[in-house]
Amino acid sequence: MDMIGKIRRMRGRDKTTKREIARATGLSRNTVAKWLNAAQPVERKYRREVVKASKLLGHEGELIRALQADAKRPKKERRTAKSLFAQIKAAGYEGG
Repeated sequence: MDMIGKIRRMRGRDKTTKREIARATGLSRNTVAKWLNAAQPVERKYRREVVKASKLLGHEGELIRALQADAKRPKKERRTAKSLFAQIKAAGYEGG
């Protein structure tokens, strides 16, 4: 699906010919023409699931601050995932 989008962008936005698109992508001109002439789907073929609230959501700010602070430290002095887990567990996280 990514290649179809790339081809359609090249044709629509950049006004590239089918022959130039075929050269740039390595596809045959027939394939490029077929994909450009195909009807574009109006809506997605799948439905995304609604994101549920997680237990970690309440501790997101604390984790982001900790990771930003660790980004400035040398690599060997950064906290591990286990130590970050222990930190949020002490703050009341109930997940596993």
